[in-house]
Amino acid sequence: MELKNLTGIPEFLLLGLSENPKLQRLLFGLFLCIYLITVAGNLLITLVISSDPHLHIPMYFFLSNLSLADTVFISTTVPKMLVNTQTQIKSITYVGCLTQISFFYLFGCLDSMFLSVMAYDRFVAICHPLHYTAIMNSRLCGLLVLISFIISLLESLVHTLMVSQLTFCADVEIPSFFCDPLHLLNLACSDTSKSTILVYFISAIFGGVPVSGILFSYTRIISSILRLASSGGKSKAFSTCGSHLTVVCLFYGTGIGVYLSSSVSASTKNGAVASVIYAVFTPMVNPFIYSLRNKDIKRALLRFLSGNT
Repeated sequence: MELKNLTGIPEFLLLGLSENPKLQRLLFGLFLCIYLITVAGNLLITLVISSDPHLHIPMYFFLSNLSLADTVFISTTVPKMLVNTQTQIKSITYVGCLTQISFFYLFGCLDSMFLSVMAYDRFVAICHPLHYTAIMNSRLCGLLVLISFIISLLESLVHTLMVSQLTFCADVEIPSFFCDPLHLLNLACSDTSKSTILVYFISAIFGGVPVSGILFSYTRIISSILRLASSGGKSKAFSTCGSHLTVVCLFYGTGIGVYLSSSVSASTKNGAVASVIYAVFTPMVNPFIYSLRNKDIKRALLRFLSGNT
């Protein structure tokens, strides 16, 4: 079989989640609702935080950045899926595929970095409350966001460059709703052993470092909380971390599931379902988790909706 370089292929075919016409219509309506809810929910949180002076503290500054990252993260995959489902045109150009990969990893890694930064913020607030204002000043907060973006951009560039070096056969059908490098590695006709090792190595580095930071922060946080004499103080301290811990478990749990399903299972459906949970479901539920479990957000939301900001 004749091999062609990726740049010689004009387009890929995104097979999506199903080829059943009836199921496709159902999926279109479902994903359209999910996308609109996600964008509206995350943008609403960002507007509420920016408009309410009571929320102008580091914790909610990072939350607003996380909400913006979630909005762009889901926008890299779902709109293209909706267009393909509605028009029955499953193609995506070479440039479009690389662009999608670039933005997917940029804002996916940015989500991970912001969750790590938010864990550090909670660590300082609970373990060093007297020095919190001095440590978490506006300059450090801005610097943490900038570093998070630079690290995310680096991971995005590495993944994009790696995919651009792959060689494919003439027909490239991706059994997913977006250009996933894990699927592209399986579809490449050339030897991908080094690229596969590189993908998992990069994921371990860029995912492992934030996770290590989160684990370290919460180990110290839990240790400090358990030393509190007041049960009310313990309950309040745990409540401030509950929303963040829920989002962390959901984000990393589904993200790890994507990589495990691709490495231990030959079923492309399992990988596609795991990708949906990771790339679509998680950004949707984040605003609900923070708004429903956070009294400050709920009060600010009521003030915003009533016009009493």
